[in-house]
Amino acid sequence: MPSHREKRKLPYSADQMYALVADVAKYPEFLPWCSAARIRSRVDEGAAEVMLADLVISFKVFRERFGSKVTLWSEDMQIDTEYLDGPFKFLKSTWEFHDLGPHVCEVEFFVDFEFKNRILQGAAGLFFNEAMQRVVRAFESRAADLYGVSG
Repeated sequence: MPSHREKRKLPYSADQMYALVADVAKYPEFLPWCSAARIRSRVDEGAAEVMLADLVISFKVFRERFGSKVTLWSEDMQIDTEYLDGPFKFLKSTWEFHDLGPHVCEVEFFVDFEFKNRILQGAAGLFFNEAMQRVVRAFESRAADLYGVSG
């Protein structure tokens, strides 16, 4: 079961990075392998906003849609994702955002998943770390495009 944890110090505010990651509908514009996104619903549930979203992931001949429950904790500056349906046995991810000073934040990302299909799981294991690094770099590039490099 691949999992990945990464912590980055970035020249943006925690609010900016939180907004970027929370904007799931824009993922196809910048995330590698994400060819479509659809927000099914958005509901306020007390301290959190809960979004049900579908992403379509395309890689070579592989094309799969999966549904997720995305919980946006704006006060805590945290985003949690839980798998609903699609090609995985499970998938969970967490983003945490912490201001370190003016125009500097720390972003912590964790993902853990397992495919239902053993062949896909084996293939994922071969390129997983490289793929996760590309995803994190895509968010960093998107932040530079949206906010410029501050600091």
